[in-house]
Order: sequence, then structure tokens, then C-alpha cells
Amino acid sequence: MEPKEPAPEPGPPEHGHQDALERALHAARALILADLEASDVARADIVSLVEEAVTHRRWWVGQWPEGVAFVDGLVAQDVQDALLERYGRWPVCPVCVGSDPHALDVEPELGEEPNWVCGKTSTVVARVGYLGGKL
Repeated sequence: MEPKEPAPEPGPPEHGHQDALERALHAARALILADLEASDVARADIVSLVEEAVTHRRWWVGQWPEGVAFVDGLVAQDVQDALLERYGRWPVCPVCVGSDPHALDVEPELGEEPNWVCGKTSTVVARVGYLGGKL
């Protein structure tokens, strides 16, 4: 019998953390892009806002690694804020059609599994990333 080769040494712990961070950021990007497409506003200039938000949250999670679970909602809020500054409310609430137009809120503001919620009626409209589909 030939001797077994030793198992490869695992990479440094920060490498695994970095992979998890990148997966979370890519997932958040995909969710927000899906919501933008569902709202028919996924133009190049708006997609650039998503990239800016992802870059900012990459740094943020580097400072607070436990925050990686909150990236979906935070990127959604960042894009929502950037859109408000440049273009107006997004996403517009589909529950309160005909009344004062307002944007949906991300709830929980800092939590896992964020939803788009009508702040006036407390109605959950969709999970972040699923404006075009069902919960």
C-alpha cells in the first residue's frame, strides 16, 4: 500500500469569510436587479447605482462581518435611497393605487429575509427580489 497524501491545509479563515461575503453580495445584487426589472426600471444608469451600493456594502461588511446576513435589505435600501435622490420613489406601492403615491419600505430595516412592505397598511407585498413574483 502506498502512503496516503496528507489532506490539503484549509485556507485562512478570512478566505472562507471573503467567499461567503462575495456570495452574499452577488445574491443581493441579483435580488435588487430582479426587482428593478420587475418594475421596468433596470436601465444602465440605475444598474450603476446597484453596483455602487454593493461596493459600499462590501466595505461595510468588512468592518462588521456579522452584518453579512443583512446585505439583501441594506442594498435594497441603498438603491432605493439613491433612486429617490435622482429619479423619485421606488418601488411605488401597488397596494395604495389611486391614493398618495408612496414607496414601499424594506422591513426589517436591519434583519434577515427582508420584505417590501406598504408602510401605510403594513401589507407585505413581496420578499426583496420577488416584486415580479409571489412570496
